[in-house]
Amino acid sequence: MKDSAYHIALEDKYGAHNYHPLPVVLERGEGAYVWDVEGKRYFDFLSAYSAVNQGHSHPKIVEALSKQAQKLALTSRAFHHNLLGEYEKKITELFGFDKVLPMNSGAEAVETAIKIARKWAYEVKKIQGNEAKIIVCENNFHGRTTTIVSFSTDPDAHNNYGPFTPGFIHIPYNDLQALEQVLDDQGDQIAAFLVEPIQGEAGVYVPDEGYLSGAATLCKNKNVLFIADEVQTGIARTGRMIACNHENVQPDILVLGKALSGGMYPVSAVLANDEIMGVIRPGTHGSTFGGNPIACAVAVAALDVVLDENLSERAQQLGEIFRSEMRKVIEKTDLVGSIRGKGLLNAILINDTPDSSTAWNLCLKLKENGLLAKPTHGNIIRLAPPLVISEEQIHECVGIMERSFDEFKA
Repeated sequence: MKDSAYHIALEDKYGAHNYHPLPVVLERGEGAYVWDVEGKRYFDFLSAYSAVNQGHSHPKIVEALSKQAQKLALTSRAFHHNLLGEYEKKITELFGFDKVLPMNSGAEAVETAIKIARKWAYEVKKIQGNEAKIIVCENNFHGRTTTIVSFSTDPDAHNNYGPFTPGFIHIPYNDLQALEQVLDDQGDQIAAFLVEPIQGEAGVYVPDEGYLSGAATLCKNKNVLFIADEVQTGIARTGRMIACNHENVQPDILVLGKALSGGMYPVSAVLANDEIMGVIRPGTHGSTFGGNPIACAVAVAALDVVLDENLSERAQQLGEIFRSEMRKVIEKTDLVGSIRGKGLLNAILINDTPDSSTAWNLCLKLKENGLLAKPTHGNIIRLAPPLVISEEQIHECVGIMERSFDEFKA
């Protein structure tokens, strides 16, 4: 049998070194579990960066993909197909928008939202050509395309990729005063404010209560579009269908991806109402694979699973239990400073510097004890299991973490 070392060496030799994965080689998954090539079972506490909210290999989503793949996989948008309208009706009604523009990856969807916002700025708001600006937050993560990394403040994502796309203004995250100041000073030239309701890649930073609703109100008062990037926080992850729902905010443009397919297939979406989406006309934007038959079948099944299995409510309930139990564990160790998050999107802060290897080594210990998680920004470990995890399994995982903290300290 080809073991983990073989597969890791193969990747190292033939693949670009653009990731630094944990030394585990997975070959199977089911629900909240994954298994490596040696047959060892682990709890998955990353969920493919929240793409596998519905659990690994959910049978309803697998069936939808398999059945559609045997009938019709791709038409391009040169022709209609019988699933696109059904999918569009479902997702727009579910999230409360007039229109959806289907894409594939989260980064593509963010790029699409930027294009829509700029086109709206020139054609509807009447900003002078090529002068529209978009406000973004420091420490954002919206993808890795050239335009998106142009407004990243992460040196690893940003450095040595210039020249960069202009037209973006940085403000601190979770700072309404900073947003208000920019809108007061330059509101006539601003197309949109693009924000993650919770900054996931930055370390699961949850803003103050009222930040999202306050930002949406400030934008509305200045005729600026409020764009919510919910690629990671959407589809029930934080205890609501989208994280903006925690503050009863309806974005002007909503960006979804990842769990929109249950991790089964690349599916993303940009949603907006007619007065915004109306700027998109034939020939102005597109994607060969966007809205393809398999994507539509998979997305409908993935959304059905979320609704049928009450995954938003599960995430809310289990997230509260998880944080409560973890705080009890954290009180007994000097290794971890705190836990933060919403629903089942959480992170622990390791008591060490961001350039230390402590969080990485702790993840190796967690792996040894049967739980997979990954550091972000050095001393933060993101903890995001599939939403189908049970309360009993949550308690088991808290036990694994407590044991790992104790053994690591020893």
